[in-house]
Amino acid sequence: MSEEQDANRYLITANEISSEEGLSKTHFLNLNAQRINKSLGDLTGITGFGFHIIEVEPGRETTEYHVHHHEDECVYVLEGNATAIVGKEAYEIGPGDFLGYRKGGLAHSIQNTGTVTLRCIVVGERLSHDVGDYPNKGKRIFRNAGLPWNLVDHNSIEEPQAGAKK
Repeated sequence: MSEEQDANRYLITANEISSEEGLSKTHFLNLNAQRINKSLGDLTGITGFGFHIIEVEPGRETTEYHVHHHEDECVYVLEGNATAIVGKEAYEIGPGDFLGYRKGGLAHSIQNTGTVTLRCIVVGERLSHDVGDYPNKGKRIFRNAGLPWNLVDHNSIEEPQAGAKK
């Protein structure tokens, strides 16, 4: 199906979803963060938020431990068991559990600590601007629409005192 036909879709059937191969992704800061993404929102032309079904093999992580400063995101577990790290707390999660990560909240990640593939629905905003931190890596990422992403070390961030505004 062409991109133009995809953009005009409103329905993706259960059979299409199950046969969808998905996209294999590895996080650029965490080689153990490997997953298969089925980006269903993209297939229907949704641009304001991402709606994905992800699959993570045992021992793998969903992403690098991170926090978004401007975007909310959430996870709903469909199958499998895992450990979610939120701030300094570890939570055992399984089918039917929901995690809501509010913008500016605590850093988070999930590791598949079970014995079968972890399947989750992941939903997140897609604002034109976001800033995120990777506390375990000491990094901050800046994303602005139309510009390349920027990644900087926390210890390189300067906070100048701006003059008074008139």
